[in-house]
Amino acid sequence: MSSSPPPGAPPPPATEVPRVLAGKYMIFRLGDGEYGFEILKVREIIGLMEITTVPRTRDYFRGVINLRGKVIPVLDLRRKFAMAAVEPTDQTVIIVVQVEGEGGPRLTVGILVDRVIEVLSVDATQVEPPPSFAATSVDVGFIKGIGKADKRVIFLLDIGRVLAAEDSAAIEHLASP
Repeated sequence: MSSSPPPGAPPPPATEVPRVLAGKYMIFRLGDGEYGFEILKVREIIGLMEITTVPRTRDYFRGVINLRGKVIPVLDLRRKFAMAAVEPTDQTVIIVVQVEGEGGPRLTVGILVDRVIEVLSVDATQVEPPPSFAATSVDVGFIKGIGKADKRVIFLLDIGRVLAAEDSAAIEHLASP
């Protein structure tokens, strides 16, 4: 199975990316794009439920939910990726993931996505290193690799890097113990 480098660690060399990223991924859709999280980071998928807004948080933090007595912060991945907002549909879901926090504890966070597509096994022959935008100010450090399935392109994401340090701190503050 794949394993992510610890937060803050440099990514593996490009020649190692396919081997390191082989494994199972939860594939989901945002707009016209397909993205994936390592299945080992996914705890569950829940239907859209009432999200309580938290004042004075970044616009991509939708708020918190009460999931079986535990307060879970919810991040809207569309907003985080500066995509156009859309009305939720009956396929809009929250993917509950666990990530390593800045201080070491595991953080549980809900990720709002348009819809879940499948769990996909990706082998090393189906993965390429992420594109290099070194000459620009484009930050793609959260993209671990590019998966290829049939004629599809799937962005394999590092959820720990999708969340910036300040996001992790906000999640730690919002989440119940």
